[in-house]
Amino acid sequence: MNIGEIARRAGVSRSTVSYALSGKRAVSEATRRRIQEVIDELDYRPNAAARALKEGRTRTIGLVIPPAGRRLTDMQLDFVASVMDAAARADLDVLLSPSGGDHDRSFERVVTGRRVDGVILMEIRLEDARVTRLQQAAVPFVGIGRTAEPDDMTWVDVDYAGLIARCVHHLADLGHRHIALINRSAELAAAGYGPAHRALTGFTEAVAERGIDGTDVCCGDDIVSGESCMRRILETQPDVTAVATINEAALPGIQRALEQADMVVPRDFSVTGVAAQHWAENFRPPLTAADVLATDMGARAVELLIEKISRSDTPPRHLLLTPAISLRSSTGPAPGR
Repeated sequence: MNIGEIARRAGVSRSTVSYALSGKRAVSEATRRRIQEVIDELDYRPNAAARALKEGRTRTIGLVIPPAGRRLTDMQLDFVASVMDAAARADLDVLLSPSGGDHDRSFERVVTGRRVDGVILMEIRLEDARVTRLQQAAVPFVGIGRTAEPDDMTWVDVDYAGLIARCVHHLADLGHRHIALINRSAELAAAGYGPAHRALTGFTEAVAERGIDGTDVCCGDDIVSGESCMRRILETQPDVTAVATINEAALPGIQRALEQADMVVPRDFSVTGVAAQHWAENFRPPLTAADVLATDMGARAVELLIEKISRSDTPPRHLLLTPAISLRSSTGPAPGR
């Protein structure tokens, strides 16, 4: 069912139906009532994108990918796929644009060229010039992630601080007294990458609350780095009996290093963290983890962006996701307990 059919049955023009739905122009009460009766009879629901992207819009949204790092992790690729899928369901196209370094010209063309009706911004830094630029240009946008002062923007994010803290408490409850955080790369941390900083904050606060020893280690987003990082922890900090991580791309390397050290998980060593579900389930044994639903985050970001495009005066909205920690098989009592 579409606006044309409603117009035909109500005996009015398509534009009159559009005005009655959007409120863009006044419509007589009698006409409005007749249109509403047809809508009720047909159980019509206006397409969200059609409401949002009025005449003259591009019907395209921009997706700006990370400003730092040379490759996208699987979780980031899941975000991209989910945004594109949600946009397709809303009959929108997606313009993918990199940012950072030599790619800043691409981002600037998205901002100034009016190629898109709004932007979804991925991998936000605590201090992010892209956010400031979009605000200055009055381009509707939604962040997957948030800045250090996020109140004046709309965003969807994962509660990395809270989730890593819960991982620490889980390990402490199992008797672990020496825990390491395997974070994202030093380059991302230096760039102000939000999840890395918030994970460290949650980790630091939780180990202090439990009165246990904690150490944090930056690790590249790949298998080789994960293996090297885990091997270094085992060699230099033999008291560590468990790790928590937000670096899912390093998980296979972490597993390999533990196997090479003849350490059985979770008998000799426990591993937990925040990861996409397929990473957690492919770990051996399956990883106790907070499963990040990247597909849900992307879809919600598209919904929020359509809302902002449709109504520019919509106040900022904040969606902080705290997925439950799925207890699988990679955590157990500390050795000797």
